[in-house]
Amino acid sequence: MNLSSLMKRLMPNSVSSLGWFLFQAGLFFLPSSAFLSGLFLLPALIIGSLKRLIPFWRDPWNWPLILASFWMIKGAFTAYSGWLAWAGLANWIPLFWCFWGFQPYLLESASRRRSACLLLSGTVPVLLTGFGQLWFGWEGPWQLFGGLIVWFISPGGEPIGRLSGLFDYANIAGAWLALVWPFCLATLLQSSLTRLARGWVLLLGIAMVAALVLTDSRNAWGGLILAIPFVFGPVSWVWLLPLLSLLLLPIVLAVVPGVPIDIQELARKFVPESIWSRLNDMQYIDQRALASTRLSQWKVAIKLVLERPWFGWGAAAFSILYPLRTGQWHGHAHNFPLEIAVSHGFFVAVLLVGTVLALLIASLRNGVLDASVSLNKSGNLSIFDRAWWTSTFILLVLHATDMPFFDSRLNIAGWILLAGLRCIILPRDSFHQRFSSHLNDV
Repeated sequence: MNLSSLMKRLMPNSVSSLGWFLFQAGLFFLPSSAFLSGLFLLPALIIGSLKRLIPFWRDPWNWPLILASFWMIKGAFTAYSGWLAWAGLANWIPLFWCFWGFQPYLLESASRRRSACLLLSGTVPVLLTGFGQLWFGWEGPWQLFGGLIVWFISPGGEPIGRLSGLFDYANIAGAWLALVWPFCLATLLQSSLTRLARGWVLLLGIAMVAALVLTDSRNAWGGLILAIPFVFGPVSWVWLLPLLSLLLLPIVLAVVPGVPIDIQELARKFVPESIWSRLNDMQYIDQRALASTRLSQWKVAIKLVLERPWFGWGAAAFSILYPLRTGQWHGHAHNFPLEIAVSHGFFVAVLLVGTVLALLIASLRNGVLDASVSLNKSGNLSIFDRAWWTSTFILLVLHATDMPFFDSRLNIAGWILLAGLRCIILPRDSFHQRFSSHLNDV
């Protein structure tokens, strides 16, 4: 089979070959460079928005985003943060368009599977640079195209000792790795893989687990564990959940307060100190002021929301107001609903959080985690839909205590995941009658 016929076989029926090629290239380059990825994703987005039978404003799933857009723009006129409020709209309104414009590329299970594999394979440079900076002292900046693309690789990681790779900070790298980890698991679970292919995927999985641990991000560690039962599916929970509980028991005993000291010391002999000390923050006990903790940030954020509940203070206002209130600096509230409520008001926070939760719940009701889905050859595509849902859920959980969406690559990936969930809940008999873009003539 030549490359042209292979591309056609893998291409969704509702898109042009050009748009599908651009979308795939954008996904592959997304972990490495938002700029390079954008060169492909932007024209793919334009093509994906053409000749749609139903316009943007007719899809009820877009209504909360339209309403949120108008509310954000109105709030920007009176924002405390001034011009930053207008600049901050770039984190939202263009991505609302992506949610709709990328759906034609994700309508079918096969195209979502292909997209997941591209995000996974595109993560290899993140792994290589991460291991290189920790073990071989690699350092940037590395530049392409006269400085249009710059990678600031920090020797020893950022912060020192923590894997960050092509990302600016280890927590962001951990969030990306946690996002693609379910796709790695789904690939391993495919029964149709050859022995050689499974060996390569297993090697990639081992590298990904090592990288996740080396980010020293507690959120990433949580995502690593959380993905396993969801990707395997409920049919496996009868044996998988007890096994995971048994494996995690030493870590729980090593960390949780109130455990008898003899038992805790015994548990800590089986758990690396770098893990149990990180989980209970012992290494920071003499360094962290109360004002630098999550609880303090959330407390201040709640007060700010109550002071201006309707339109908020404007994008980036938390980074301005928090130092004035506490004397400590933090760039964001480390919680998605609170950050959005501070910036754009409580109403916008309800609209956006409600839309994400509704998509996740609707996907569950559509059977994405159905226990009856088996892991045989015919069920491979369903495994990737489970992984797709799991990846979205993990990203949501990460935003409960951090804000990885401020990285443009994670922000774009997140809206692509949401677009895929929108396609999962579409009735199959309406794929090409109601929502297809009919782009084959473009």
